[in-house]
Amino acid sequence: MEGRNFLWKGKEKCSFNRAARGKPGGLCPLDGRVRPSPHGLLLRGLPYNTPMIAHLRGTLLAKHPNQAIVETHGVGYDVAISVPTFTEMPVAGAEVALYIHTHVREDALSLYGFLRLAEKQLFEKLLTVSGIGPTLAIKILSGMPADEMVGAIRGGDLARLTRIPGIGKKTAERMVLELRDKLPAATGESEAGASPASPVEEDVISALVNLGYPRAAADKALLAARGGKNPRSFDMLFREALGALSK
Repeated sequence: MEGRNFLWKGKEKCSFNRAARGKPGGLCPLDGRVRPSPHGLLLRGLPYNTPMIAHLRGTLLAKHPNQAIVETHGVGYDVAISVPTFTEMPVAGAEVALYIHTHVREDALSLYGFLRLAEKQLFEKLLTVSGIGPTLAIKILSGMPADEMVGAIRGGDLARLTRIPGIGKKTAERMVLELRDKLPAATGESEAGASPASPVEEDVISALVNLGYPRAAADKALLAARGGKNPRSFDMLFREALGALSK
């Protein structure tokens, strides 16, 4: 039986000989972590190089307020969804496209789907808050429209946040404390007189946020770098915005 792959229900064991360990497709590399087999079998504990699903497009087989089944190339994916996504979805049998967050645990791989990219991004921000996991994050998104939630968090409106089922005062306080400066301004909340950001300017803001700067600070730095001048290149805007942040 040497050289074959097995899926063990108990403690993982290795059916590959010592020479196979550490090679692509082997189940027992030298670092002790599990790799996927050449035939696509995954062992309990999930391999460290499991591919992440970021987007699904296919036929909507079924939908429920917290779940959708999407068939893509003959495979039906079970996707957890929020109520807003459910209400905007087409009828079963129609084509649907979902932004996907793949959540990996030691013993499971779960998919969370969103029709709107902004909702997925807010979901992922919620996951960074202490005590909020994906199940609670989906409930939170189901309890209040995303733009209203952003406004409540940025404004520190604990009363509105605690009206969401499953959110107590302490969780609401953590949401405000940890996310207030990380969320973009809601529509109409941006600085008066500021013109909409161009694609290049949005790229500059995204780059600054990825470097760890709060979104509000990145917006202000961009305004300082723009200074009412004509649109310029990404490199120039980025360097000037970075310079404004370092002052």
